[in-house]
Amino acid sequence: MYTISGHHHISMITKNAQINHQFYQRVLGLRRVKKTVNQDDPSMYHLFYGDLTGSAGTELSFFEMPIAGRTTRGTNAITQIGLLVPSFESLIFWKTRFELLGVKHGEITTYAGRDALHFEDSEGLRMILLNNNGEEVPENWSAWEDSIVEQKHRILGMGTIEITVRYLHRLAKTLKDMLGYAEVSRSDKEAIYQSVAGQSFGEIVVKQKEGPSEKPGKGSIHHLAIRVKNEDELRYWDEVVKERGFESTGIVDRFYFQSLYFRESNGILFEIATDGPGFTADSTVEALGKILDLPPFLEERRAEIEAKLAPLD
Repeated sequence: MYTISGHHHISMITKNAQINHQFYQRVLGLRRVKKTVNQDDPSMYHLFYGDLTGSAGTELSFFEMPIAGRTTRGTNAITQIGLLVPSFESLIFWKTRFELLGVKHGEITTYAGRDALHFEDSEGLRMILLNNNGEEVPENWSAWEDSIVEQKHRILGMGTIEITVRYLHRLAKTLKDMLGYAEVSRSDKEAIYQSVAGQSFGEIVVKQKEGPSEKPGKGSIHHLAIRVKNEDELRYWDEVVKERGFESTGIVDRFYFQSLYFRESNGILFEIATDGPGFTADSTVEALGKILDLPPFLEERRAEIEAKLAPLD
């Protein structure tokens, strides 16, 4: 039986790609590793940020939607993104940095058993810096040495992801029985699941909350992608998803990785994505994120696509 090896990437909505780029590269110190378009709607940018090469497990991705309104927070949504930093001292560094740069943030606290610092980007996307406390990270992660943030405090990659739903038991069954996550804690209203034992880079916190579903807008989270090695494993999971009674998109070639998508019973959208071939499929490491890259099936429409996109530094 195959297993899920952690988070792959997470995708959000931004209203303004230029402001988004400034925050994630100039404030958080991440590298923009791919400037491309939404393959299903190439009129909008799709930006990826991460480590040196945008390794699986480090990728934050954004669809630019200039007409996006305000997010109305609610249940049945992915509600917070954890990002790992090296140490408790890193949290102190980031708190001071956020104060200097006017980033909305809280006090240093704890979350899912780790020292934590909650903050938001300029569009209200909720994130949490988590103390990795010197623990191991996936061997494929590699630091971007040109980051504006000094090495000892840089963001390492994705940590605990929070999902809020009306029916915790339904998502619990999907994570445990279908995807093989281990349940490491459980109460009436909250549970924690891990795809890799003891590691937050594959951890999901599920919270139960009544009320209306979240209305997405700028700063909302569209879907969580979880990680598999290759297309053979993806075919296996495609069958598992269908046998469970969920509707699968089947395998979709995203050029930089292969994927399938499904919604669980609360309506949360999951993607299962392969590690490769990765963002260097059409770029050198040095050139990542600097020009508009298009998958081969869109290349012949480059002039049309570029004409509809606002220039982006």
